[in-house]
Amino acid sequence: MWVQALSLTDFRSYAQVDLDFAPGVTTFVGLNGQGKTNIVESIAYLATLSSHRVAADAPLIKLGANSAVVRARVREGERNVTVDVQVLERGSNKARINQSPVTRARDVLGIVRAVVFAPEDLALVRGDPSDRRRFLDEVGVQRHPRLSGVRADYDKVLRQRNALVKSAIGKPRSSIVSTLSVWNEQLTKLGADIAASRAQLVEDLQPFVQSSYASIAGGADVKMRYRPSSPRVGQEVTVIDETLRERITLAMDADLEERAEDETRRGITLVGPHRDEVDITLDGLPVKGYASHGESWSMALALRLAAADVLRSDGVDPIVILDDVFAELDSSRRAHLAALVQPATQVFITAAVPQDVPVELSGARFDVQDGQVSPA
Repeated sequence: MWVQALSLTDFRSYAQVDLDFAPGVTTFVGLNGQGKTNIVESIAYLATLSSHRVAADAPLIKLGANSAVVRARVREGERNVTVDVQVLERGSNKARINQSPVTRARDVLGIVRAVVFAPEDLALVRGDPSDRRRFLDEVGVQRHPRLSGVRADYDKVLRQRNALVKSAIGKPRSSIVSTLSVWNEQLTKLGADIAASRAQLVEDLQPFVQSSYASIAGGADVKMRYRPSSPRVGQEVTVIDETLRERITLAMDADLEERAEDETRRGITLVGPHRDEVDITLDGLPVKGYASHGESWSMALALRLAAADVLRSDGVDPIVILDDVFAELDSSRRAHLAALVQPATQVFITAAVPQDVPVELSGARFDVQDGQVSPA
């Protein structure tokens, strides 16, 4: 898979920019704040409909505009597909495939597959559980686009259920039982789908994380484990098979019943995948809190490389984006990362100066200055 052409309208700092690409490596060189990351961010956005830099879409729209458009022509095998997404200041975003409108923006998911490496990736190792959950969800949505709708529905149910249990603080629980049962049924169904998909993805990632880490930093025993916040659900994800969703659903039902009094006292939903964690260990010790800076970086890179390998194992070679990561790495890790991503069909790199990019990744280059993008 590779991007042949990219067009941005009122996206971030760009009123309009149109670029053509070829397979292989393309590097955008420019000092901080010149707009190079905005370009690769737009490509990644088409893959997940989310930014690796901000949580909301509003910052993606150029100041003074009320919408932004990202359009790309993508080639996969012998097929060309044009996809564009309009990011709206208000209301739901819109999208088209080959100039034809689709019902929902998320219907374009799966057309572009991309893996982004960025300085923020240290959060995958050192950050909150939400950072690791987001990592799994972003990879999962690219493998199975329907999960985007499942996540959106779960978030909606969770908000409604939280509002209900909060309204019951200081009141008899019987006052909300009938309504709560409706939300519980939806929460367990959607939550089990999310948790089961994440658990399966962790199992699929495990061997790739192990081999990637060994390639970057040498041999070590790397383990990943999906850990639900509820012990009863946790027991169900120890075996990954076709009954996993059903088993998690039953476990969530029981956990919700068990935690009912706590929830109505605290006014918040205490059971569900929104509270789950991913444990990552290196030679038996938690990476978070024990790993050195270099080990943490190596693990973060290994997670991203493993994500690319999982997508590749599904039959599609993802686009690889290296957003200003080489400046963060020592010469050894630069060389190892370059060797690992070099076989990808298309690689996009951003760098402050050309010297940051390993010679193994030489290719097309654009200079970015004051929002202007020009071939070097």
